[in-house]
Amino acid sequence: MPDDETFASFITGKNGILLAAIKSAINQSHRSYIYFWSQQEGSGKSHLLHAACSELSQRGEAVGYVPLDKRSYFVPDVLDGMEHLALVCIDNAHCIADDEEWEIALFNLYNRILENGKSCLLITGDRPPRLIYLALPDLASRLDWGQIYKLHPLSDEDKIQALQLRAKLRGFELSEEVSRFVLKRLDRKTRTLFTMLDELDHASIVAQRKLTIPFVKDILKL
Repeated sequence: MPDDETFASFITGKNGILLAAIKSAINQSHRSYIYFWSQQEGSGKSHLLHAACSELSQRGEAVGYVPLDKRSYFVPDVLDGMEHLALVCIDNAHCIADDEEWEIALFNLYNRILENGKSCLLITGDRPPRLIYLALPDLASRLDWGQIYKLHPLSDEDKIQALQLRAKLRGFELSEEVSRFVLKRLDRKTRTLFTMLDELDHASIVAQRKLTIPFVKDILKL
């Protein structure tokens, strides 16, 4: 998991209630379940899961993170025993719709976590759970329990703040002027913007130059 995706590097925007709920959930000593969703790619769903894992890992707690959009790299058995972890994060649950083996595995894990009563379960998707149209009705009803939130996309001002914060955490300065310049000329998905920031950081180090608009235009071929 990315080590720079923490609560400190997450720009809250309109998601203060969700962020508070997640922080409260991982601080509880008993079972809790939160599902949150966003239709927009790069909205920060994975960032929040990574942040929750990072927070508990630093306290010495055992955590598990399963990105279901990459499930071809592992088998459903990976969920076995996760009910004994302090935190279980399931990313992109919508990706297993109509995959019976994975649906059953997630359903069984959910039930074991309910029975165990000691794990925090965080699940994300690209829509509300009732609209995922899973083949297993019991799993659909399970996902619709508990706290359900929509993750709101960042405004342009939030994205500028996010770029500047991430740059600061990496140890370099990104001016508001340069931030607005790239935001106007590039795809505004946060994932694209953060990838661009990595490129600019590397170019700045190699060239030993500050990030000015002329330099950025040259690096990004704008």
